[in-house]
Amino acid sequence: MVEKVITLENISLIDFLGVENENIKTVASAFPKSKVVSRGNEIRIQGEGSEILKINDVLNALMHHFNKFGSLNADNVQEYIDMGKVELQKQEQEVLIYGTRGFVIKPKTQNQINLVEKVKNNDLVFALGPAGTGKTYISVAMAVQALKNKEVRKIIITRPAVEAGETLGFLPGDLKEKLDPYLRPIYDALMDMVPSEKLRYYQENNIIEIAPLAYMRGRTLNHAFILLDEAQNTTPMQLKMFLTRMGPNSKVIVTGDLSQIDLPKKQKSGLKDAIGILKKVKGIGYVELGRKDVVRHRIVKDIIDAYEEIEESND
Repeated sequence: MVEKVITLENISLIDFLGVENENIKTVASAFPKSKVVSRGNEIRIQGEGSEILKINDVLNALMHHFNKFGSLNADNVQEYIDMGKVELQKQEQEVLIYGTRGFVIKPKTQNQINLVEKVKNNDLVFALGPAGTGKTYISVAMAVQALKNKEVRKIIITRPAVEAGETLGFLPGDLKEKLDPYLRPIYDALMDMVPSEKLRYYQENNIIEIAPLAYMRGRTLNHAFILLDEAQNTTPMQLKMFLTRMGPNSKVIVTGDLSQIDLPKKQKSGLKDAIGILKKVKGIGYVELGRKDVVRHRIVKDIIDAYEEIEESND
């Protein structure tokens, strides 16, 4: 349950709310899954994230109308509600899931939209691009969506445990404690999308499994949505092993950034190798994301450009 409060400022409450709050009652009756109550100059909305966002949009449209025309009648209210519902249907087609704090999680750039479409139309997809382009986040959201829609029975998310400048053996703790820092971005994404109690239940019952790549050896992964993240740090044999784990009714997304390979210099990247080997295999989708898809701080795009410029000059 999410709550939002809208404060009415510089608006005649009786003219805006209607006699005995008739206008707000009309809005409330149009969204029965939510609670809409006016008290003084505040309108409180309680309900699910999807409806709250739409009720908020309808109320903002009504306030804009009132400020422009100085009046608001029952027909105006119903018109904006009807318009809002049509727009909501359009938005629902784009939304992947609603996050734990009412956040709408959906693709924000054309290449992210392309990634969603490729996954819908292919059982195996390679998503390439630099940090911050949303390739992992969107992939995790699609996995959660598939689980919620009962399209798969479980989610498996894995990464190669390659040290980026540190030695794993010298880190404190048991194996899980040593590996958790490498898997932290996955946990962060899931916590945005699944309530903590439910996430704990999923993990305890192996419905959502987060594990290093070595744990995939010898398994056949059926009825699952499988994500291999940071695949640029796999060896060719590791990636071949992973891809051949794919079982019936499964979806696989492989993400990676070929500009951030942490393998020893003489070791070939399995991701780079696989793209060349599998390019003629039908049923595999490829999406390349770039600086225009970066959805982090605006300066991240400039950082990526600066590094790419240096790398090109060194080629």
